[in-house]
Amino acid sequence: MPSTPDLQQRVYQLMEWLKGFRYIKFGLVGASGTVVNMAVLFVAQEYLFALIADPRQRLYASLALAIAVATVNNFTWNRLWTWADRVKAAHAHHEQLAHTRWTVITSQLGRYALASWLGIGLQYGLTLWLAHSLHYLLANVIAIVVASVSNFLANDRWTFRHHTPK
Repeated sequence: MPSTPDLQQRVYQLMEWLKGFRYIKFGLVGASGTVVNMAVLFVAQEYLFALIADPRQRLYASLALAIAVATVNNFTWNRLWTWADRVKAAHAHHEQLAHTRWTVITSQLGRYALASWLGIGLQYGLTLWLAHSLHYLLANVIAIVVASVSNFLANDRWTFRHHTPK
């Protein structure tokens, strides 16, 4: 029979292993968000904001729209899939506090947006900077990859944090 420290170490290793699956889910959601982001960016840059003559000025608006749409997409899928277990616990916790379902969702969306601002700012600035020397779509993909790590950590530890029963 394993001793208590051995058992604790095994449980810790198991928890670390399981976190890897959450990050994989987060990565898959992020990949879908990248597709949404790239599609919206292309359509906005080439068609929707075509009346803006200066391509650089058009890129500012196109990129802002693409990031906003992808953020809502990613929040929805991360809430429904990546952190579904924690969302259920959060709803149970908030029901005890007499909060409505919409209160919980809007609160999480607000935290998700705030937690993602670092990544969004990093993506936006890095895309604009890299677009000086690379095609804007390639610059955007590179920036998304760089920003994804900070987004995962912030959302795992704050937006969808584990609620312990009181």
